[in-house]
Amino acid sequence: MSSTHFEITYETTTNPSTLKFNFGQKIADQAYDFPDAASSERSPLAAKIFGFPWTASVYIGENFVTITKQNWVEWEILASPLASLLKEHVESGQPVLIELEKSLDENAHDSEIVKKIKRLIQTEIKPVVALDGGDIVFGKYEDSILHIHMRGACAGCPSSQATLKDGIEVRIKEAFPEVKEVRAL
Repeated sequence: MSSTHFEITYETTTNPSTLKFNFGQKIADQAYDFPDAASSERSPLAAKIFGFPWTASVYIGENFVTITKQNWVEWEILASPLASLLKEHVESGQPVLIELEKSLDENAHDSEIVKKIKRLIQTEIKPVVALDGGDIVFGKYEDSILHIHMRGACAGCPSSQATLKDGIEVRIKEAFPEVKEVRAL
């Protein structure tokens, strides 16, 4: 989005196979998940990363990218050159995303509880999981069960079940006692 110079930092996440690359500036208007190479046609940056055989998934946030690698390669070898590649891509003015995912915001067909659940996810839960390079997206609510998508570092993370049950589900049930369970899709 911008061709100014900046530094990229990277940090580990709760998923040992995933590294979070922080840009320190906005690189996308909306977050987008690329669970495999076939899904990367909307992002020249994700497609470039999937050009490496060790890439398992890519998640692009508004000011960060989380990359999940295959287990046969170590971050010590990849992290620094990958940070340089990401920086070069953005500084050169190449697009990060071509087409954004349709918003899952409230719509006229949502029930009152769905609107409230979406607001809670947007304002309380997303910011917390974004700190670790992940994202939570509303899926559906039916039969008193909330279904969500866990993306970025949350997808496949060894502690994602704990995050889901001990964090997200506890908070959702606290705010909405009618919700019996929260499940990942």
